[in-house]
Amino acid sequence: MPEAYNAKLRVYRGDASGGTFKDYTVPVEEGMVVLDAIHYIQREVDPDLAVRWNCKAAKCGSCSAEVNGHPSLMCKTRMKGFSPDETITVQPIQSFPIIKDLVTDVSWNYEQNKRIQPFTPKKDTDWIMYQEDIERVQEFRKCIECFLCQNVCHVLRDNDRKDAFSGPRFMIRVASLEMHPLDDADRLEFLHKEGGIGYCNITKCCTEVCPESIHITDNGIIPMKERVVDEYYDPVAKFLKKVFSPKK
Repeated sequence: MPEAYNAKLRVYRGDASGGTFKDYTVPVEEGMVVLDAIHYIQREVDPDLAVRWNCKAAKCGSCSAEVNGHPSLMCKTRMKGFSPDETITVQPIQSFPIIKDLVTDVSWNYEQNKRIQPFTPKKDTDWIMYQEDIERVQEFRKCIECFLCQNVCHVLRDNDRKDAFSGPRFMIRVASLEMHPLDDADRLEFLHKEGGIGYCNITKCCTEVCPESIHITDNGIIPMKERVVDEYYDPVAKFLKKVFSPKK
């Protein structure tokens, strides 16, 4: 790659009423990321271009976008990954309403978060955890809530079932609580009904786009689906629960 060259960017400009793509030319230097290019456009060409960002270190999850159709963090997508003669298309993530330009309204996600019962510690127990227990739940706590997994989820994006499915981000939040050895709550009913875990058909697209490389499907969603199946659909488990449950 040349030390410096001019890149061609097509950036979405618009709001909830509609919009279009606008072409820009951005000088590129070694080490630049797509977010740098967007900042150049803000600084030198269109100061009203709206973009959400914070840390520029791939830890806040704010600068989610679709770059050439691939959901990614703009601060983590290096310009050197594109050829100098390639047009780079930048648009907002598609599963949530557009506010302006590259900024979307992701408030629906925070409403889902409120529906999940928080950590509920066991009473009258020793607070002892084994290393394997710590490692199992720690992976899910790396989530930076960029909502890229929510964006690529076919249930939310293609079918718009936000009325029935909370999405992969909140499946792993429930998993982090359910797998915690000192938690005493039961969230399987939430997963089965309000969370809608049955809608997930394990495409693993959420895992593919996760910037923290969390094994969302294999380590989170599948174990939770198995627990829900055991609880609500396994005839043997239902029979044993009925026989051995305490009499009221």
